[in-house]
Amino acid sequence: MSSPTPNVPTVRFGVFELDIRAGELRKRGVRVPLQGLPIQLLTALLESPGQVTTRDELRARLWPADTFVDFDHSLHNAVARLREALGEDANTPRFIETLPRRGYRFIGPVETSVSPPTAAPDTAQPNPPLPARPWGPFAPAILAVLAALAILFSLNVGGVRSKLFEKPALHIDSIAVLPLKNLSNDAEQDYFADGMTEAVITDLGKVSALRVISRTSVARYKDTKRSLPEIARDLQVDALVEGTVARSGDRVRITANLIQAAPERHLWSESYERDLRDVIALQNDVARNIVQQIQVKLTPEEHARLSTAHTVDPESYKLYIKGRYFWVKRSQESFNRAMDYFQQAINRDSSYAAPYSGLADCYTLFGSSFDVGGLAPSEVQPKAKAAALKALELDNSLSDAHNSLAYVKLTYDWDWQGAEAEFKRSLELNPGYADGHHWYAHLLLSSGRSEEALAESTRALDLSPVSPIINLHLGWHYLYTAQYDRALDQLAKTLELDPNYPLAYWYRGLAYEQKKMYPQALREMGKAKSLLPGNLAVQADIGHVYAVSGDKAAAQKVTADLKQEAAHRYVNQYEVALIYVGLGQREKAFAALDAAFREHSDQLIYLKIDPRLDPLRPDPRFADLIRRVGIPN
Repeated sequence: MSSPTPNVPTVRFGVFELDIRAGELRKRGVRVPLQGLPIQLLTALLESPGQVTTRDELRARLWPADTFVDFDHSLHNAVARLREALGEDANTPRFIETLPRRGYRFIGPVETSVSPPTAAPDTAQPNPPLPARPWGPFAPAILAVLAALAILFSLNVGGVRSKLFEKPALHIDSIAVLPLKNLSNDAEQDYFADGMTEAVITDLGKVSALRVISRTSVARYKDTKRSLPEIARDLQVDALVEGTVARSGDRVRITANLIQAAPERHLWSESYERDLRDVIALQNDVARNIVQQIQVKLTPEEHARLSTAHTVDPESYKLYIKGRYFWVKRSQESFNRAMDYFQQAINRDSSYAAPYSGLADCYTLFGSSFDVGGLAPSEVQPKAKAAALKALELDNSLSDAHNSLAYVKLTYDWDWQGAEAEFKRSLELNPGYADGHHWYAHLLLSSGRSEEALAESTRALDLSPVSPIINLHLGWHYLYTAQYDRALDQLAKTLELDPNYPLAYWYRGLAYEQKKMYPQALREMGKAKSLLPGNLAVQADIGHVYAVSGDKAAAQKVTADLKQEAAHRYVNQYEVALIYVGLGQREKAFAALDAAFREHSDQLIYLKIDPRLDPLRPDPRFADLIRRVGIPN
């Protein structure tokens, strides 16, 4: 006699109902997008409403014994996501009460409804008649076929059983590592959490089959209130990594959680604790385990890179991380502080390669007219090259050091072949390095390879979709390929990300100038100048707009001011030449360009594509200058 089987209930509380069988929460009949641990947690609490469900009970129920997980963080995260879905605050709960160090209790009124059970068959009928064979004379043959299929199924011939019952394969080829939270109860340790975030991103970026969002783009989500699905949609990724960092003395602990974006599903969680000397190995472990969980195939070279680690002096590592913390702020003051920390790290441990690479990055941008600028190329670029070479001598696998060396070879040495080889090596080591794709695009476009440059620019944006500098770079590409309206549109998108980004106004001014919309050009460049006080390159470009628009007196005033400045600080003579071009003073323009050649101005690599130099192109001296700079045909 068979027992009736009751249906799994639907539990109602307030305006919500939980369909336990479907694992689905509804609000006023509309499905709430909540899955995974939060739903399991809610189910557990609703089984004993009004009673305490202890932390140990939840651990045993929600995390099997062989699951490695940071229980405290994962449980806290699940409760927070559940409360967010229910629209309640932990301080004034309507449904879920927290009992510190004990557990949780469901405190809302609950109604449970169960559908009538299916009636049991009537067993009182004696000797029911046997049904007729439905297959008639074909029954033996059909039974034989079914028996053969059963044997094949049991032996898993052709993998048929595995294919029917295996879990759906994950399809994750893009990921973002959100800023790791600092659990050290010390705001001064934020730099350490940010540095660990960047290290994990860098390690994951070494995997060519995986699209990893750059740190520049994920940094804007630090302490955000946006939900994980919203962030995933912003960044267009399949999965997110969130977690925490805690440091105590020379011990460091990282907890990482891997979450699939759509459908939202908690995939994996693990904690790692090491001595700070082994922090490189710890970072590699985190990245390697994430790759294993999302089933991305590694090449032998990539596997070797994620398995190779060396010990570091703890104090030197902390100084290096502080340097990177200030480097990403990209201002003259922050670069000075970064360089100081990098140098301290080197003084502490001269065999540590990473701080040399950091120094190289600082020096390259100090010599860039469109970045920090202000220093003569001859003053900083040889130092950048020496630092990059030293870094690579100590560790040839540093992608950013290859990138810095490539930058110097391109903008100072004018070694185009050597620069391209270094850019390619940098991207081979770290395919997810957005800045590497960005600067390689500069080489390609300046030498006339516009289609290849666009591919690199697009790849950089794909890796860093909400980074102002990378969005600006695509606008730069359109500007120097005479697509001025597209440039203006792209630069408007950049300003949506950062309304106070000075280079976006500057480049918009350049685009308006080429459209002969001079008042608009001066307006945009004026905004850039106000945001970059003391930047002489934007001042010179304003002088060029004055010149081409017919305001010669204002243009000459700018040249006089720049001449005064040159007496006590570096003035890029390429920029001065542009003003003379606008004034129609060809001889002075060529004299300034010759001076720019002698000082190795970084702007000379754009001779072939800068539209402002068009009036000089018919002159044989211009072709000779291109030849001397070595720009490839």
